[in-house]
Amino acid sequence: MTGALELKDLRKSFGRTEIIRGVDLVVHKGERIGVIGPNGAGKSTLFNLISGRLRPSSGEVRLNGQRIDGLKPYEINRMGLSRSFQITNIFPKLSVFENLRCSVLWSLGYKYSFWRFLSKLHDANERAEQLMRMIHLGAKRETLAMNLTYAEQRALEIGITIGGGADVILLDEPTAGMSHSETARFTELIKEVTVGKTLLTVEHDMGVVFGLADKIAVVVYGEVLAFDTPEAVRANARVQEAYLGSSVADAQVGGP
Repeated sequence: MTGALELKDLRKSFGRTEIIRGVDLVVHKGERIGVIGPNGAGKSTLFNLISGRLRPSSGEVRLNGQRIDGLKPYEINRMGLSRSFQITNIFPKLSVFENLRCSVLWSLGYKYSFWRFLSKLHDANERAEQLMRMIHLGAKRETLAMNLTYAEQRALEIGITIGGGADVILLDEPTAGMSHSETARFTELIKEVTVGKTLLTVEHDMGVVFGLADKIAVVVYGEVLAFDTPEAVRANARVQEAYLGSSVADAQVGGP
């Protein structure tokens, strides 16, 4: 069975230093995968390899059965994979609605048709309105993105990330910098907007990981130490020793 995303003996070296050391991973359609590991484990490098920001030294990345390693990020995006970043990536001087409308144009076939009047693109406007409701920012429709709260900006970035219609979504530390209450609300938002999509998320908050993920990939020193259900990972002695420690026993599976 072909996975939505497959990594085969994926490796990345910088000079003599091997950062990613033979990662094998198969993520099936509709699965939610949490990627965890200590700082410096290679999690961000792994995301950069998958999304095309870095080229692998060797190995393969396949999206719905097609090789994407070596392609440019925009090419991968157009094949159905989108990602967010640790640092919020939005158009600060555009409104919430305008940000979302920009995100849907290519997927609706408008590409670089700059001569069109955006107000007349009814399908794009309707899709942007739909996204705005999904991320609960309808009341901030005309607010400039730079004037949103941090949590609202992160929600907007999620809307932009899914706006292009990608089936595979990568979220890089989506709740970083949020309060406990914001994190809880944002975790529920992620669940809502990624229904039916394949999700990989790098996250340090164990409550978020165990409450959101169907499976967890533990990355240590550029290798996948374990890839299993939250319950199995929580009980894995090697994982506890390498990374999670006693905090695993306190993590609540099923909620943040």
